Amino acid sequence: MKTGLRNLTCVAGAAALLAFAIAPASAADNVLIGLITKTDTNPFFVKMREGASAKAKELGVTLQTFAGKYDGDNDTQVAAVENLISAGAKGILITPSDTKGIVPAIKKARDAGILVIALDTPLDPIEAADATFATDNFQAGVLIGEWAAKTLGDKTKTAHVAFLDALENQPTVDVARDQGFMKGFGIDPGDVTRYLDEKDPRIAGHQWGKGAEDGGRTGMENLLQKDPDISVVYTINEPTAAGAWEALKASGKGDGSIVMVSVDGGCPGVKNVKAGVIGATSQQYPLLMASMGVAAVAEFAKSGKKPEPTPGLKFFNTGVKLITDKPVSGVESISTDEGLKLCWG
Repeated sequence: MKTGLRNLTCVAGAAALLAFAIAPASAADNVLIGLITKTDTNPFFVKMREGASAKAKELGVTLQTFAGKYDGDNDTQVAAVENLISAGAKGILITPSDTKGIVPAIKKARDAGILVIALDTPLDPIEAADATFATDNFQAGVLIGEWAAKTLGDKTKTAHVAFLDALENQPTVDVARDQGFMKGFGIDPGDVTRYLDEKDPRIAGHQWGKGAEDGGRTGMENLLQKDPDISVVYTINEPTAAGAWEALKASGKGDGSIVMVSVDGGCPGVKNVKAGVIGATSQQYPLLMASMGVAAVAEFAKSGKKPEPTPGLKFFNTGVKLITDKPVSGVESISTDEGLKLCWG
C-alpha cells in the first residue's frame, strides 16, 4: 500500500538525529575531510560528492574527494587514505570497494587520530570504522523480494531467478542486498553473510556486473544462455538493471513478462520504474549520508564526539523506501512521482 508523505519521516528523523551543533565557519578553519568513493562516474557517488561539497561549504571546512578507477579498485582507495593521513585530515568518509582489503589502511588512519566513517557499504568487520552511515541494505533487499513474490503470486513456486550481483569477492553491501532479496522472495539464503551457498533450485545463477550497465548487459546475456526460462531478475543496482534490460530486449524478452527489481532509487532508476523497465526499486539517500558524514567530522574536530549508531543496529540507518507504480498488499511503497521528488536527497 502507498504511504505517501508519511514515509518522509524516516529521512527527516535521520537528519534530526544527526543535527549536530556545529561551530561557526571561523571555528572550523583547517578542518580537512576526505571523501573516497568507489568510482567518480556512478550517479550514486556523484550525488554523494554533491551532498558532501554543499555541507562542507556550509560549515566552512575543506573537502578533498578521491575515487577508485573502477568498482573494486582497492589500490587507489588505499593510496587516497595514505594521502589524507599525510595531509593531516580530521576525518575520512569512504565507500569501500574491498571491504576487507581496505581495513589495514583504515586502521592506520584511525591510529593517527582520524575519524573514519563508512558510507553506504560497511567495512568487514563493521567495527573497523568509527561509524557507518548507510541504508539497511538487507531490508532494501527484503522489500524488493517481497514485492516480487507478491507480484508473481503462485508463479513464485516455479520461478527461475537470475542474480546480477556486483563483485565476486562479495562486498558487504552486495551480500546484504542479495540475501535480503532471497529472504523476501522466499528463498532460504543459508549463511546470510555470503551468497552462492544456497540450494534452492529456482536460482538460475549469479553473474557479477560490477555495478555498471555494461556488466549488467553481459551478465544477463550469460544467464540467459544458461537458462532461457528466467522469469525474475534481481540486480544489485539500477545501472546494472538498465544493462540487463538491453540484453532482455535483444533476446526478444523485453515485453515486460520478466519481473526485474533493483536497489538505489536514483532519478534515472526511478524513471526506469516509471517506464516499466524495472518493476520496483528500494530507494536510499546518498546525499544525506555524505552530508551527515561531513557534519559528524566537523563536530568531532570541535568536541571529540563520535556519532552513535541507530539503537539496536551497528550502523546509523539513513532510511529506505520501496518505489513502484504497482503496489502490492502488505508491502509499503510510494509511487514513482513521489520517488522522483526524493531521489537521492
